[in-house]
Amino acid sequence: MKTAVVTGGTKGIGFAIARRLVADGFAVIAAARREADLPTGVEFARLDVTDAAAVRGFFAGLPRLDLLVNNAGLAGADPAEDDEDFWDAVLATNLSGAMRCSRAALKVLPDRTGRIVNIASVLGLRGVPDQIAYCAAKHGVVGLTRALAMAAAPRGITVNAVCPGWVDTDMARQRFAELGMTAEQAAAGVPTGRIATPYEVAEMVAFLSRAGAGSVTGQALVVDGGALAHA
Repeated sequence: MKTAVVTGGTKGIGFAIARRLVADGFAVIAAARREADLPTGVEFARLDVTDAAAVRGFFAGLPRLDLLVNNAGLAGADPAEDDEDFWDAVLATNLSGAMRCSRAALKVLPDRTGRIVNIASVLGLRGVPDQIAYCAAKHGVVGLTRALAMAAAPRGITVNAVCPGWVDTDMARQRFAELGMTAEQAAAGVPTGRIATPYEVAEMVAFLSRAGAGSVTGQALVVDGGALAHA
């Protein structure tokens, strides 16, 4: 049975990805800092992606790995005052964590069929004024995706990024509160008239994991109801 690791796989988009991959026949490991109730077929593993030694040990101990989904993330509006600790935490989780896990996974992933999918964001393709750390991190994830795709291409391993816009998650609701807006107001700014569901993002990940996506690599695929195109 193929095995997938989904970092941050115990809630939100990561939970939906883990559940979707089980439906495709994967044995899924949800690697996260906090345990949660998980669907049948998903195993929990405690992992902090900012801990280099823990990441190396975790991936070295896997008997098999076919797909890595770098989903672990940290978001939030930039503090009003300069706060290097916040910057460091966002970059360490979103960008360095994805790099660290990918580097360790490449030692385990099989040639020709191995897959890495990074969950980036539309804020990896555009900027907003109060999300400097998050935008920088997610732009970095897109750049990491493109460079790793070229490095892994001789082995036939694909590396892609999925860039969601608004998605119906707790993280999005936190952002709505920061902006003083509602989900309905956010949906009104999306050409399709609604925000995405976590399972729509999961479907994109599922597609990228398949043999039929073997020639799709180095791409940043947007799931945002057309908002970025409209902008």
